[in-house]
Amino acid sequence: MKTINNFRSRVNALLLMILTMGTSVLAFAQETTTTGGGAVTTEQKTTTTTEWYTDPMYIIGGAILLIIIIALIARSGRRRV
Repeated sequence: MKTINNFRSRVNALLLMILTMGTSVLAFAQETTTTGGGAVTTEQKTTTTTEWYTDPMYIIGGAILLIIIIALIARSGRRRV
């Protein structure tokens, strides 16, 4: 039992580290601005977007994920003798 608790604490620490590193990467990935009065030119691009729920791949992926979660929950309810 001590091994399982030790493993869980290490996994939680690892996940916290990954979350912290991910947020710091997002914070530093901002657009840089020029200092010293330099002119900045930007190009405008037009993009067309579609709603995520109209893409069938998201629906199929969500259904597969839901089936896996239900199977894991149903399997964890069994008691081993």
